[in-house]
Formats: sequence, structure tokens, C-alpha cells
Amino acid sequence: MRLRLFVLLIVASWFGTGAALAEKRVALVMGNSAYKNVARLANPANDAALVGGMFRKAGFDTVDIKLDLNVAEMRRALRDFGGKAREADVAVVYYAGHGIELDGTNYLIPTDATLETDSDVLDETIALDRALFAAEPAKQLRLIILDACRDNPFAKTMKRTMASRAIGRGLAKVEPTSPNTMIAFAAKAGSTASDGDARNSPFATALVERLPMPGLDLRKAFGFVRDDVLKTTGYRQEPYVYGSLGGDDVPLVAAKPVVAGPQANPDAEIRRDYELALQLGTRDGWTAFLNRFPSGFYSDLAKGQLNKIAAEATRAAAAEKARQAEEEKARLASERAKKAEQEKAAAAAKAAEDAKAAAEKTKQIEEAKAAAAEQRRKEAEAAAAKALADKQAAEKALADRLANDTKPAAEQRTTEKQQVTDTTKVAAVAPTSTPPSLSPQETAKLVQSELRRVGCLAEAADGEWNASSQRSLTLFNKYAGTTFDAKLASFEALDAIKAKPGRVCPLVCNRGFKADGDACVKITCRAGHRVNDDNECEKVQDKKPVATREDTKKRDTERKQVEAAPTKPQSAGQMYCDTRTCRPVQKGCRIEIVNGQYSHREVCN
Repeated sequence: MRLRLFVLLIVASWFGTGAALAEKRVALVMGNSAYKNVARLANPANDAALVGGMFRKAGFDTVDIKLDLNVAEMRRALRDFGGKAREADVAVVYYAGHGIELDGTNYLIPTDATLETDSDVLDETIALDRALFAAEPAKQLRLIILDACRDNPFAKTMKRTMASRAIGRGLAKVEPTSPNTMIAFAAKAGSTASDGDARNSPFATALVERLPMPGLDLRKAFGFVRDDVLKTTGYRQEPYVYGSLGGDDVPLVAAKPVVAGPQANPDAEIRRDYELALQLGTRDGWTAFLNRFPSGFYSDLAKGQLNKIAAEATRAAAAEKARQAEEEKARLASERAKKAEQEKAAAAAKAAEDAKAAAEKTKQIEEAKAAAAEQRRKEAEAAAAKALADKQAAEKALADRLANDTKPAAEQRTTEKQQVTDTTKVAAVAPTSTPPSLSPQETAKLVQSELRRVGCLAEAADGEWNASSQRSLTLFNKYAGTTFDAKLASFEALDAIKAKPGRVCPLVCNRGFKADGDACVKITCRAGHRVNDDNECEKVQDKKPVATREDTKKRDTERKQVEAAPTKPQSAGQMYCDTRTCRPVQKGCRIEIVNGQYSHREVCN
């Protein structure tokens, strides 16, 4: 049911963003941190992961995130992206790393560049025009975002082959020749950008905050980015945008259509009829419901209710038959009928009583199934209602924020004090619409923590998605019925694991320990008892008296008999616990341990 509700919410979100789906949008995100011949840059790789995650959450059809590229890899990435841009309406290239300006031309610097002389720039770097060329086939919008205006260490050590050759500070001003093209610099031409003191640069942080606002025109969005970066850097860094767009608003994420009134729930009619049939509680009512809705979640619940009614009818018939058989038995006894007739009546009465008991048990089982199904239905409907309310609250908070951002500056100053007062109230009912993007290591650590919680991972959550973590996700797939790719830690797998309220993978305890909830605890036996091969406490037998000389022959005979007998299988003493029950591992078998982790496979001698 939860999966079905999730699919319905996804479908609803598709209808709510139809305008965005009409366009095909592609993005190439590159971040160079690990330079080989100069000091490593702290933030570009982090910034690329953050911005790439923003594009993915904004619904881009393709987002390629490339980190620490050499010159050949950068050329290949731009060539491949150019092929994707030919089929796209919107193409975006984001680059974070070192850049250089030589004689008025801007170049992006790969990680393997040496740049011993100024002439090496033409061979070891990628011209900015190459990125523009890759994005140019897009039909509606071409956007290049450069966080490459850092203070360049290559320029300080580079030898000049010509005295007249100019190497500028930062990047040079650019005027795109193609229409509907924008180039955004992290810092104005001729100035440098700051990496900042945090995990991400001020420019990247402002980008992911402003660009994905639904319906916000790019020119206004980059204006907000400029304001944010100026404030963050104490007015030392001013981002700048070159190029021009037409008169229409060009948002990166289309505005959601305004819905008049609450959205209709497609299951509302089925639910109403189901609850009416539940009130009636008759076979005819459920049959009429199934004739109208022959399949689906509520139809399965209705079939369970019919099974419950059928079980009650069978029980009542069996009880009536048992009553009649008992009366016939009593009548024959009172009339002193023949012994054979009385025995036959007694056998019939016993069979009828057994059938009655079986029907009673079946009825109880069907009632329990129906009650459990009803409880699950109520929980699922409550969860769906809460999810819808949270979504509406988040959308309202986002709309309020967008409206506030578009207010004139004077009006914003007037309402600033009121915003501070309302922040706590809004946060209590409206979670942020776009959670912060996470690096692959952070994502892996979250997935590992959840795998530990559901009992599928024994090691610590360190963010390294190694073979042990992959085996743990494979185990989760096995016991949860999912099919996630175990080679990577994804947000989809994280959401699925979070949805599990308790242990998923079975608990295996060694000999001398027993399962207690989600942990193995040592078995403590009272004085005079010990743990046996079945992992149970048994009384310690008193030692037999030492055999006398007269008993030697008898003792030898018994010893030979014991030695000739086949070896009794020894139990590993382990307990195997899944979500339903616990059982000891059968004698002669054990649960294997592979690389410090249980494989949950029994191996027998």
C-alpha cells in the first residue's frame, strides 16, 4: 500500500510540473580539486557534487558529474555532452577549479597541467569557447557557470615567451555571440573569487539556494546570487553575468500551476464505497463492491472480508451439525438402541465436533487476517494524509519565500522583524522543499547507518562503500524483496531502508548467547547447570565413581562400544532469528562468517 501511495504521489507531482517535463534539460558538472603540480583546491569537487545534486533534484533529464579531470578527460566530457545538447532544449555547463586568461581569452585548467611557459596554455588547457561550443546546439537556453576565478598559482610561476603577452588576474570579460546564452562568473572580470571557509564556496552555496526556485527568472536568480555572495564575502567578491535573454521569463525550474481548491484523491470514491460495505458487513454488500471494483488494494481487502464471512458461515453450519449429532446420540442412548447404532452415533457426534472446532479455528484466523488488513489500511491512509499535508505546507512555505524574495527592498526591510518571528512557526509545519545535496561519502554513511539499524551491517558507518557494505545491501534486498544496485549507495535505497521500522536481516547468535530483541545476550544458568549443545541450560551430572579393579572388563567393553558408535553431530549452538521467530541452528550445522560478517547460509558437516 505504501508503494502504491508513493507512486500516486509521484504521478501527482508529474502533473504538477508538466511544463518542466515538456523541455529536455541536460547538464555537465565538472570539479577539479586534485591538481598535480600546484596545491590542491579544497572546494571544487564538493561544489560540483552539490551543484550536480541540485540539477538532479530540479528534474534535469541528464546530469553528468565529472571530478578531477585531466586534459584528455575534459575534452572527452565536452565532446560527449555536445552530442546530448543536440537533442536538448536547455544545456548547462558548470565548472569549478582553476582558470586562466591569456591575451583576452579564457581557459579552463585540467588537473595534469604544468604550464611552465605561457605557450603551454594552448596545449594543456581547454578554451572556454570549447564549453560554449558544446552547449550551443541546445534549442532554447545555453548556460555556462564558471567558479574558476580563483587566484591562479600557475600565473605566478609561468615564464613569458613574449613580453607583450598579457596574463590577467581572474578571467576576462566575455560577450557570447549566440542568442539566449548566459555566462555566469563567480567574480567580476579581472577579479578573483574566494573558496570560503566552509565545505562549499560562497558562489556554489548561493547557486543551489537560488537557481532551483520554481518560476524564478534566471536573471533575477543570478541577481539574488550576487547579493548573497556580496554579503557573505563582506562585499569583496561580486559575481557577474554576461550575455542576454529575450523578454520572457526564463526559469531553470518551471513554476507549478496554481491549483484552485484541494486536489481530488483518485481513491476517494473507492474508499467511500469500501467503508459503506464495511458498515453493512454482508456477503451481498461485499459482492456488489467487488463487481464494481474487481481489482486493486481495496478489492483485496474486500476479498478478505468475504473470506471472514464465509468462515463464520462454515462455523455456524458445523456447530449446527454437531448439535444435531449430539441430540441423535442422546436420543439413541435414552431409547436403549442397539450398541452398534449408539457407537455409530457417537462417532458421528465426535466427527461433527472436530469439524466444528476446525471451523472455529478457521474463523479466528480469517478474523485476525481481516483485522490486521484493516489496521494496515488505516495506517497507510493516515500516512498518506500526513504526507499530503506536509507537501502542501512545504509548497506554501516555498511560495511565501519566493514572494518575499521578489518584494522591493524597502518592503523587505519593513517585514524583516516579522519574518524572524514567523521562522520558528513555519519550520515547525513546513520542512524545506529541497534537502541539502550530499556527497557520495555522506550518502554512503547514511545508508550504512540505516543498514546497521535494520540488522544487515555489523561494521561501523564510515562512508566507504566497500565490499562489506555491498554484501549488506544485497542481504537487505534478499529479505526486504527489493532490487537496489548493491554497487552504489543511492537515495532510493536510503528511503527504502528508512521505511523499515525494525530489523530486516535475521539475527545470528553464537553458542552461549540468545536473541533478546535486536541483540545477543549471554545465557546465564543457575548453579549446578550449564549450557548444552542445544543452547539450553541443563543440570550438570554428578561424576561417576571410579571403576574398581573388578569393573575393568566391563569398563573396557563400554569404551569399545562408545568408540565403535558413529559420531554424534555437534551443534554450533547458534540461534537464527528473523522477523517472525527464533530457532536454533540444526545440529551439525553452522552459520558461516565471511570477511567478518555472517552470510546467513547454513553449512552442515
